[in-house]
Amino acid sequence: MQCAVRNLSKFIKTAFYKAECNAQHGQQIRSLRTLRSTKREDDELKELADINRHSGEEQLPQNRSDVAIDLTSPREAHVPTFNLAAHVNNSKTLQQFLSLGVSLHKIERRKGLGEFLLRLDFEQDVKSHLTFLVDQGVHPDSLGELVTKNPLIFKEDLDDLQTRVEYLKTKRFSDEARQRIITENPYWLMYSTRRIDRRLGYFQKEFGLSGDNLRFLATKEPRIITYSLEPIRKSLFCMREEMGFNKSELRELILKKPKLLMIPPDDLIERFSYAHNEMGLSHASLLQWPELLTSREFRLRERHEFLKLLGRAQYDPQKDLYISPGSIVQGNNFYFVRHVAKSDIQTFDLFVKTR
Repeated sequence: MQCAVRNLSKFIKTAFYKAECNAQHGQQIRSLRTLRSTKREDDELKELADINRHSGEEQLPQNRSDVAIDLTSPREAHVPTFNLAAHVNNSKTLQQFLSLGVSLHKIERRKGLGEFLLRLDFEQDVKSHLTFLVDQGVHPDSLGELVTKNPLIFKEDLDDLQTRVEYLKTKRFSDEARQRIITENPYWLMYSTRRIDRRLGYFQKEFGLSGDNLRFLATKEPRIITYSLEPIRKSLFCMREEMGFNKSELRELILKKPKLLMIPPDDLIERFSYAHNEMGLSHASLLQWPELLTSREFRLRERHEFLKLLGRAQYDPQKDLYISPGSIVQGNNFYFVRHVAKSDIQTFDLFVKTR
């Protein structure tokens, strides 16, 4: 510990010497930090875009039940040909949508949806669908976000929607599970019962899931059931062949963190390599704290190196000064520095500037 304190003291003195004696160098560091921050934001947007881009199935039949799947794709976004706000005063339907919390500006960015909303009559085309959704347990406060994500729900026949809900009942999904599925993944009800059945069957067979585990998976991350199978297979191959997890370990991983199957393989292997090779975490540790694989590599690296500087990068529970690996990715920087690293934010900021 004394060695760690001396290292930290030496580091701080050196850092302040550099800052005082070389202002130009400090400016360059700040510029590099800005570039690094920009790159991180780009990485975040890229990861989200990758997830959204694959929200549909790899081969979609040409019927209206599948149209909504393309709505989350960035490729659908374009400069609107008209502004829905200009029509609000003359459209009671748009006024009702606004009162529900629907984000019209998000909908109008997607090709054809602005015109589609304008053609709807609230009493004839919308009200009954909203009533149906509330009857399924969707909270009224969630209707605005649901409609924003998938306004084409109003193109679906109510009998078809009811059939898809009845299917979930036959598969023993509870009322709470059905409510969560519909709220978290509004596209689910756009899929026929046959397609949903095939998807559930795929996950059950691929991971050897029991009925209870399958329902748990679909309820915890409803998006994964309607997610494109191609990227899922690639991520699964990466975890099995490149990262070395066996079938039972994969089952445990996806039940804890289903989102792992929606993360691009390159990002997965980068995070795994750092956690396993640099931080020295075993497969068993990553099974216990899979959230490490959902955190970006630069965040793992930054926090691990700071702990290492302090002499606190100790992840063996049998030794003194143990730090839970899962705590490394918890909270914002202030929380991490204060509660995990047991340091102060000024020291951490100085470390980030000079690393």
